Amino acid sequence: MSQAVTLLFATACGMSVANIYFAQPLLDQLALEFAIDHSIIGLIITITQIFYGLGLLLLVPLGDLLNQRRLIIGQMLLSTVALFIVGTASYIVVLFAGMALVGLLAVVTQTLVAFAATMASSTNRGRVVGIVTSGIVIGILLARTFAGLLTDLAGWRSVYLVSATLMLLMVSLFLKVLPRVEREVKSLSYWQLISSVFTLFIQERTLRIRSVVAMLIFADFSILWTPLVLPLSAPPLALSHSVIGAFGLVGVAGALAAAKAGKLADQGFGQKTTGIALMLLLISWLFINYLEQSLWALIVGIVLLDLAVQAVHVTNQAMILPLLSEARSRLTAGYMVFYSIGSAGGSIASTQTYALFGWKGVCLLGASISTIALLFWVTTKRFTNY
Repeated sequence: MSQAVTLLFATACGMSVANIYFAQPLLDQLALEFAIDHSIIGLIITITQIFYGLGLLLLVPLGDLLNQRRLIIGQMLLSTVALFIVGTASYIVVLFAGMALVGLLAVVTQTLVAFAATMASSTNRGRVVGIVTSGIVIGILLARTFAGLLTDLAGWRSVYLVSATLMLLMVSLFLKVLPRVEREVKSLSYWQLISSVFTLFIQERTLRIRSVVAMLIFADFSILWTPLVLPLSAPPLALSHSVIGAFGLVGVAGALAAAKAGKLADQGFGQKTTGIALMLLLISWLFINYLEQSLWALIVGIVLLDLAVQAVHVTNQAMILPLLSEARSRLTAGYMVFYSIGSAGGSIASTQTYALFGWKGVCLLGASISTIALLFWVTTKRFTNY
């Protein structure tokens, strides 16, 4: 798999996953336009993540059964339609329905990850997965910058309409350059394919362990990023959406620093990488806690948190994808369902916590989840070989 194709996959993953995170820096705008209370505005993110989880379970396994090239292009086309629905919504029901579709179809990112892992050689699979997965995390983070800038320039609707246009451009590019890979697939019915995802959880202990780790770290990720716009946009800070979105650029530095985690896993250092990253995740909340006193402290905390989350996420996938070469889409689907559960739970818990206890409460929640993740890793690390 060439470097150019790898980067193309990473770009497509970043663009696709960004669609489900655009709403985070726009929560105050959406709450105002659709008259949604701040205590429940996180439901927009939660609904998107829930349907993302359904897509992981119902759509991603199809990569082990159908032509992956056609599956990727088809999902990206449908994502364009979903984005247009959100961008033109006039009623809250239409907004929520559009967000649900955006989440459901954004799982094309995981089909791309599994496809990339299939095309990569066994000696550099972790590196390829690391680069492609970095595209996902960078897309998540830059979504805030993109959304903030466009909202200040042309309103929140422009974010989704511009993204729909960019998705169409990516589809036209993929039609020309996406590799045509022929492979043997088992003859399974759709329901056999879906049920086999649960069977894999029973069979593969590494999948179970690393999926729980993913659930915890992405709950932490959402606990930071979902309510962050609320204290930053409110007095005394009262930052603009462009400035708030720029904090996503800070997070990219951490994500890029963790891009080599997959290579470390290829070399047998997956567990050490995980342990160090989880300790950094806990430490990050000490800095994030001082948001109201120092934006520099917040910046340090963001870099540490995103570095930690990305390093663990890449390491998780580098450990899981080699387990069964013929079931990589299903392994990815099963793993990412836990990611979605963590993200959805973190989103709704953090906004409710902020409404009740303010930013200090959010930070205590994040530090608690980080501690649980670290303790879980300590008690389970002996069960895997990396």
